[in-house]
Amino acid sequence: MEGDSVTLHTDVSDIPIYYKHYIEWRFAAEDTRFDEETYDIIYYDDDDIFRDRLQIYNQTGSLTIRNIRTTDSGLYQMRTRVLRESFNVTVYTRLPIPVIIRDSSNGSSSSVSKCSLLCSVLNVSHVTLSWYKGISLLSSISVSDVISSVSLPLEVEYQDNNTYSCVLNNPISNQ
Repeated sequence: MEGDSVTLHTDVSDIPIYYKHYIEWRFAAEDTRFDEETYDIIYYDDDDIFRDRLQIYNQTGSLTIRNIRTTDSGLYQMRTRVLRESFNVTVYTRLPIPVIIRDSSNGSSSSVSKCSLLCSVLNVSHVTLSWYKGISLLSSISVSDVISSVSLPLEVEYQDNNTYSCVLNNPISNQ
């Protein structure tokens, strides 16, 4: 989750002393091919993208990234002269709380017994917005690209005593 710390743990318990000076971490941003021309070698303070946010453990080669950002999503590769391990990292933004309003844009006089609700969120990507009646899913919409506004309407009877909820979720959290 954006703002958290993440540690990429290698399967190594102890790197031999003669390889400790050859630990190299490489990074290729999401949607970039990982080859000899598209990766960045990342160091403690040499890379502006990761400045002051990295810690490499010489004993195991593990890497911790502090205050992780969505732009840190991508493929990470740890290399020594004899070892190579890869990690695919996806960083999600913290989800906003969906806003539910009574939708008066389609107010017809014939629907006096119904109430139109609209659930909306702003500036989201890789999420699903859903309406539930109790624990039963009524409708949902999924978004993969960054989008400025996502809305999902729902029409309910005025005399309906059920509980309705609008939920925004991604693979690791919901609101």
